[in-house]
Amino acid sequence: MAVVLTVLLTGAGAAAVSRAGQADAATAQSAASPSGPDHVRGSAEKHWSVPSGDPVRVRIPAIGVVASLVPLGLNADGTLEVPSYDRAGWYVGGPRPGQPGPAVVAAHVDSRTGPAVFYRLKELQPGHEVHIDYAGGTSVGFVVREAGRYSKSGFPTAEVYGRTEGPELRLITCTGTFDRASRSYRDNLVVWADIHRH
Repeated sequence: MAVVLTVLLTGAGAAAVSRAGQADAATAQSAASPSGPDHVRGSAEKHWSVPSGDPVRVRIPAIGVVASLVPLGLNADGTLEVPSYDRAGWYVGGPRPGQPGPAVVAAHVDSRTGPAVFYRLKELQPGHEVHIDYAGGTSVGFVVREAGRYSKSGFPTAEVYGRTEGPELRLITCTGTFDRASRSYRDNLVVWADIHRH
């Protein structure tokens, strides 16, 4: 069945829920409305080598994903735009993958006709690699740290978009029970990955 990613990233709850399970109402925002350009905490003296241009492809060897990346902005209602079922998208309002801060990549889990790009995302384990390819032929590698399943009313907005020590990646799709009335899955799957340090 179809996945509604606009619901996935709308931050339906008034509070963001941390992975420890405690609500953080003070820092919660709409999940489709990140906290702005200051996504980095820690030393400003750290320098990261980031490819020029835009990311064009995501590769996740462990689950057989090779998909084009398209830029995603926001709709008029503040929700995240969605890619087509055969592509993934990266949120242009945040860092590009490899830049300091949390880059966000989203894709559908399935469609009416079968599996979509992130159908097997739930199979990722710590240590699995994610590669983001850029138009110029370079790529940035990330290593999966953990994954979490969250109800849409408890989407961890502050942690997904909050400031980080360095470049990080969030992979997001829908999961859980499909609600036929709303034509949307009830939960979100978020995979957290850190920059690969050589």
